[in-house]
Amino acid sequence: MTTDSVLRWGILGAARVNERLLPAIVEASNARLVAIASRRQGAAAQTLAKYAPNETNVLTLDDPEQLLNNKDIDAIYLPMANEEHTEWALKAIAQGKHVLIEKPMALKLEEIEQIEQAAVRHKVTVMEGFMYVFHPQHDYVQALLDSGVIGDVRTVKTCFSFPMKPARLYRLARSIDNGGGAMWDIGPYAIHTARKWFDTDPLSVMAMAKLNEHEADTSLAGVLDYGQGRFAHFDMSFERARRSEYEIIGTLGGIKCETVWQNPDDAPIISWWTDVGEQYQQVLDVANHFVREIEHFSDCVLSGKPPALSFKDAKANCKTIVAALQSAKTGQRVQLS
Repeated sequence: MTTDSVLRWGILGAARVNERLLPAIVEASNARLVAIASRRQGAAAQTLAKYAPNETNVLTLDDPEQLLNNKDIDAIYLPMANEEHTEWALKAIAQGKHVLIEKPMALKLEEIEQIEQAAVRHKVTVMEGFMYVFHPQHDYVQALLDSGVIGDVRTVKTCFSFPMKPARLYRLARSIDNGGGAMWDIGPYAIHTARKWFDTDPLSVMAMAKLNEHEADTSLAGVLDYGQGRFAHFDMSFERARRSEYEIIGTLGGIKCETVWQNPDDAPIISWWTDVGEQYQQVLDVANHFVREIEHFSDCVLSGKPPALSFKDAKANCKTIVAALQSAKTGQRVQLS
């Protein structure tokens, strides 16, 4: 089905994230965009014209089923609404397609398990789409941690927010249970980043949220308890200025990643300090984590390697998100293990 060096892609949905992902598929060295489909009449053609106007050999379809039935497509990028991920991922897998699912993979742990079982049965690769993981700035942070310069990690703080624009208010027009709100939108980043820098799973979580009239969270914050005085603080909001950052505090110092949602043309900045008064700042080379994500996934399919983001990781993130939402709803600490 695949060639030796190029994975043939289809995009299932005309979501706004295509502003970054569609050009990334076009630019990736081992990928080729074959088609994009949307149920909204003309939306696929409009999306292609807006984000890749020079691509003239890409099919634009008004029927997603047509895309899934296309034998010239090896892999699907799935950016549909959160609550639709499971249904369409299972449809794609049943057609033998590899699937990159935009975060969150699903809204329930049981649904991720269904996707995993289907992927195993049909022998396809599936991965949750956390593009930020593939930016080299986080390798730089890991190298600092490995060097011991800040000692043992004791606290991680993540902050993800932006003021909601009118065109995106649909994200707040449905309840948390139906995939609406900040937690299911930007929360997966906050939780995933909070989990990334500890070598064990959290023991419990406490959270609180502000809900709107649709029972969607417009702001949510909380703490993961890793035991022995180790905590991860997460904060997300559609009512604050734009932030996408994390801070790691250890026994000897701290590290800060200034921008997690890094624009391709912006140089990333990592700062760190020690308890004896040393201060450092490093400006790194620019990199496009969307392109790197596509190239990684394509390489995994073409070479048969497992993806960097596993089903185990997706299930752990979903479990933590669901527990945080439960805590915010009940006002109680929720045990995770």
